[in-house]
Amino acid sequence: MGMDRMKENVVWHEHPVDKSIRSFMKKQRPCLLWFTGLSGSGKSTIAGAVESKLAERLQHTYLMDGDNVRHGLCGDLAFSEEDRNENIRRVGEVANLMVDSGLIVLTAFISPFKVNREVVRGMLKEGEFIEVFIDTPISECEKRDPKGLYKKARAGEIKDFTGIDSPYEAPENAEIVIKNIDVSIDDAANEVIEYLDTRGYLKPQQEDSNAEIA
Repeated sequence: MGMDRMKENVVWHEHPVDKSIRSFMKKQRPCLLWFTGLSGSGKSTIAGAVESKLAERLQHTYLMDGDNVRHGLCGDLAFSEEDRNENIRRVGEVANLMVDSGLIVLTAFISPFKVNREVVRGMLKEGEFIEVFIDTPISECEKRDPKGLYKKARAGEIKDFTGIDSPYEAPENAEIVIKNIDVSIDDAANEVIEYLDTRGYLKPQQEDSNAEIA
């Protein structure tokens, strides 16, 4: 049976317990915080600090990290442009399901191509995708180089490395931009928390207060 014929037989099933109910139960407004930036920019570190602060406030979260995902969900993918596209698509689909479950989801991926990030944005409802650009110059990232990847890329040992021989397309209209030079991890994380707090993500939406289980 062809793929198109298979899809004809797959129908989305609506369940009585939906996102509004799950959100009300968790007392928060679910969303996806999409941390993007060069390798070594501080994405994972800041995302982890944000999740820790959310945990202190008893918010319900899940953090998906680029390296961790490649151990399982995307373990069959390499780093060609095609594989990177598929990597982000899979992450986006899983993150979308997690947002539907009522979670505040954090992802830390280089995600160098604008089109991939916009594909993920398009999977979610308006206001659920929050792009967090960790804006760190490549010169600073190379100084840090925590995994020694830039050194290997400069030596030709790693091909298609973002920022060296593969482009990074910086966001033009990210919801949050953190210039990660001479800023503490705590201050960077607080900037994200403030964004969520002032826009009502850390409490139930008004329309959710009347949610009832059918």
